[in-house]
Amino acid sequence: MPFQPISRRTLLRGSGAAVGLPWLEAMASAKEKGPVRLAALYFPNGVNETNWTPEGEKRNFRLSPTLAPLEDLKNELLVLTNLWNKNSVGGDGHYVKISGWLTSTTITKTLGVEISVNGISVDQLAVQKAGKQTPIASLELGVSPVTTGVDRNVGYTRVYGSHIAWSSPATPLARELNPRSVYERLFRAVSGEGDSSKDNLLLLDRVLADAKKLRDSLGAADKHRLDEYLSVIRSLEDRIQRAASPERSSWKPRAALDPKAMPEAEPKTYAEHVKLMLDMMALAFQTDTTRAATFLFGNEVSNQNFSFVDGVKGGYHSLSHHENKPENLAQYQLINKWHVEQYGYLLRKLRDMKEGESNVLENSMILFGGGIRDGNKHDPHNLPLVLGGRGGGRIASGQHLVYEKDTPLANLYTCMLDAFGTPVERFADSTGKLPGVLA
Repeated sequence: MPFQPISRRTLLRGSGAAVGLPWLEAMASAKEKGPVRLAALYFPNGVNETNWTPEGEKRNFRLSPTLAPLEDLKNELLVLTNLWNKNSVGGDGHYVKISGWLTSTTITKTLGVEISVNGISVDQLAVQKAGKQTPIASLELGVSPVTTGVDRNVGYTRVYGSHIAWSSPATPLARELNPRSVYERLFRAVSGEGDSSKDNLLLLDRVLADAKKLRDSLGAADKHRLDEYLSVIRSLEDRIQRAASPERSSWKPRAALDPKAMPEAEPKTYAEHVKLMLDMMALAFQTDTTRAATFLFGNEVSNQNFSFVDGVKGGYHSLSHHENKPENLAQYQLINKWHVEQYGYLLRKLRDMKEGESNVLENSMILFGGGIRDGNKHDPHNLPLVLGGRGGGRIASGQHLVYEKDTPLANLYTCMLDAFGTPVERFADSTGKLPGVLA
């Protein structure tokens, strides 16, 4: 009789009971599909639009100069043209664009007292609908600290410029900035070591209690800053409780982590910092410690110095206000291309992580883009967007899809939620699913 592979989830049934089998060699060849992962990588300040859009449509297209570093990944990509978030029109140049990128909503204009994006980000909706499948609900990563205070030029709290992940309208999720801390967190989840959830909750309770007492003695401006801080701290409660939840007792990591592979706590350069954080995202997906993640290359209005890129001299935000000067546009495009190269680095890393007969990239959806088209005009139309990975076979990759002008970005999110296994009838201002995205 020919050998028949069996699943690790095979049960022995009898007398009304079900008992899981121990590991058997027959399980080694089981064709189990890996879980679907979802990530969003955000870059600030827009793009040099002249060099962004590919030539041709659908499967007959050629990557643009800026997207050229992704040539070997072309069949794993969807380049999407003419999507926008209409709810980011008006307001200001930057803050409405970033905070509403994954929510497709309009944020509340405030100096910090009543912060709200009036929605939940698509990654967090997916996590909430999927339930407690992994020890870490989602991973929020960045390289720049949260910007506090008020941008009095436009009348918004700067905290809006530092977040894309929102678990509730008033709750931005705290980002991890230290790659070593991220690795330690992943290692604890994978190894099952150091369950300190109860102690963490007690500590958090004390922090919140002390902060409330402190608030009464502060002036108005400091109260605003403290409220911004507390809105982030409160989001930690659910994460800590989740780590101790009995519902995750059946979860097993899909790969091991080496404690000796701990990355640096303080990377020496911005470029090194970015790569390390992308490494952490890849490890989180490979081990199945989480299935949802976000990453900010920088806060909006970031003037990160990109002089480390050949041909660039100066800050990102300054060069994005190019005034159509050729020398500025050329440097702006080189910065855009650098971001694309980092995106390609992550996709290749995921592609090289084998998962049964496929790989982690095939079982992922990695969105890359921003909330502004042209930084000089702060244009929210025709956003720069690329979706990498096949979403477990649900995404029809290898296309440049061109839609009618001002098609809702939320229509893409309904497709991604469907592919993630958490379908919705509608998300924000969506009008349906985007044709051609789902296989």
